[in-house]
Amino acid sequence: MAQSRELAVRFEAYSDWRRRLSARISTLHEWLGQQDLANSQVDLKVQHLLERLHQDQLVVAFVAEFSRGKSELINAIFFADFGHRLLPSSAGRTTMCPTELLYDSTQPPSIRLLPIETRLKDASVAEFKTYQDEWVTIPLDLSAAERMTEALSRVSEMKRVPVALARKFGLHDEEEDPLSALSSSGPGAVDIPAWRHAIINFPHPLLQQGLVILDTPGLNAIGTEPELTLSLLPNAHAVLFILAADAGVTKTDLEVWNQHLAGDDPVQKAGRIVILNKIDGLWDELKAPSAIDAEIAKQLQTTAQMLGVSRSQVFGVSAQKALVAKVNGDDALLARSCLPLLEEALSSKLIPAKRSIVGAATQSEVRALATVVRATLDARQAGIGEQLAELRALRGKNQDVIGHMMERVREQKDVFERGLQRFSALRNVLTEQTNALFDQIGMEALRKNATQTRLQIEASPFTKGVRAAMSDFFGSIRTDFDQAATRSAELHELMQAMYARFAQEYALEPCAPAAFSMLRYQKEVDRLERAYNTHFNTLWNMVSLAKYSLMKRFFETIASRVRHVYHVANRDLETWLKAVMAPLEMQVKEHHLQLKRRLDSIRRIHVASGELEERVTELQEADAALTAQVAALARELAAIDALVDATDAMPLAANF
Repeated sequence: MAQSRELAVRFEAYSDWRRRLSARISTLHEWLGQQDLANSQVDLKVQHLLERLHQDQLVVAFVAEFSRGKSELINAIFFADFGHRLLPSSAGRTTMCPTELLYDSTQPPSIRLLPIETRLKDASVAEFKTYQDEWVTIPLDLSAAERMTEALSRVSEMKRVPVALARKFGLHDEEEDPLSALSSSGPGAVDIPAWRHAIINFPHPLLQQGLVILDTPGLNAIGTEPELTLSLLPNAHAVLFILAADAGVTKTDLEVWNQHLAGDDPVQKAGRIVILNKIDGLWDELKAPSAIDAEIAKQLQTTAQMLGVSRSQVFGVSAQKALVAKVNGDDALLARSCLPLLEEALSSKLIPAKRSIVGAATQSEVRALATVVRATLDARQAGIGEQLAELRALRGKNQDVIGHMMERVREQKDVFERGLQRFSALRNVLTEQTNALFDQIGMEALRKNATQTRLQIEASPFTKGVRAAMSDFFGSIRTDFDQAATRSAELHELMQAMYARFAQEYALEPCAPAAFSMLRYQKEVDRLERAYNTHFNTLWNMVSLAKYSLMKRFFETIASRVRHVYHVANRDLETWLKAVMAPLEMQVKEHHLQLKRRLDSIRRIHVASGELEERVTELQEADAALTAQVAALARELAAIDALVDATDAMPLAANF
């Protein structure tokens, strides 16, 4: 069973690495505070870094048509140590709604169920997550396996409703009913899922370390629950696409793969894993083992070709046999189930790839922080060097010369303080431009756009009218971000001019402020529009009440995702504006402080010439202390780099 535990071991190692990285960053922050090198911006940056590392998650989604064994595969990979099936798994449909398995230490173990009736409200699942009263919460009794299994089986509950109500939910359509196989034989009624979404909060060791498992219902749910298409699946770090070993890639499988899973992003595509489950159905006692292996290998190769993925991304397994083998300690059956090969791929490739991404992002932010700190140290050293040069030049000079030098420094200080007034004026201009930029991508502008689009859709429940309304909606969003991109570029030019002017006039360290790109948010909006167009074209060839209801839900989900894009853009823009001003503000502050110190030093020497050598000694000691700080900062950064780049117990592997 050693290989089957490798995933848990590697995930634990990844979590330990994350904790050690957080500790190193905290040590750096503490050192900065001790050395008088921290400020509110540094504190904020470190806080964001630590929060991101603490909240980091690895999301693995399981996608398949019903009865392909998704829940059984989850049981076999993650929960076999419990000695029984944690998630319900039997013939027919068992998972009737998207189900997230995670661990939140602030909540007791439970299963939270969002009633299907919430589909009638204009809100996404993400929004409902902030309202506890909308959910049905069932405690999990971890000491009683039977009661826990009974509670978890609630995700498979159905309810019979009138066809008219099912249409309103978007779960029934006479021409293309996604749940037609579940329709009851009674007139005017249909069986539908009782729940829209489920969240299982469970203290499993892997979940406690940040793993999140997303178990989806059948492939049709990808079309009927917009949250899956627009948010949950695109944000998953790995998607396991489960097919039947005997059937291979069906037409429905291929459509879902091409529309929702294939993707163009190489990193995202590398996280797609295809699984041919139930290979035990191909085990035939009348065939030689070699013939069976050849048949399975052929299915795997054909599947890889049809889906356009590497053969190394396709695995054949028997989840049911693997679970039985783990529960009974049958190593031979486990090996024959081929599950260890899949687990090895997850543990040796997925987790190191995730660590590489988190490490690179953390390293980049720490280096940016260190650049600002190093600029402060350089400014302090430059100021001390200038003071030392002046004081050494005063050796043997008379009081008149010292007085003249004191007057010259005083004039420099006065000139600089007048320059600070221009700096304040430029800050005011920057503030005006910033306010205009925030207005451009503000939430109020989006709210008006979304409200207008919603009214247009309600007034035109036909294909042409809905298409025009959505086209205007995305067009308006694109205009917002295009204009915001232009304005942010103008702000960047203003900042560059401000930096260059102060560097030239006051001999400050030259610094090029980083630009702010809107491309990330524009690309996300483009992705949402492509997702909308895909579903519009596949679902709206004919107008029906069910499809109209589904279209409204798609719009609300899209609007929710766009609100998230605007929120992130506003947050990142605010962070950029603070960061882009910080180096100049620190340099201006340090330069002003150094001028005051120079003036104070010369004034003291003017009053008592015997203090000259004493002051020179003080400055030399201060310069040595700054040199030591620079070396200590380099050591702190080297320690973080070494931790990020370390390959101990977790060798980085190539893409799938």
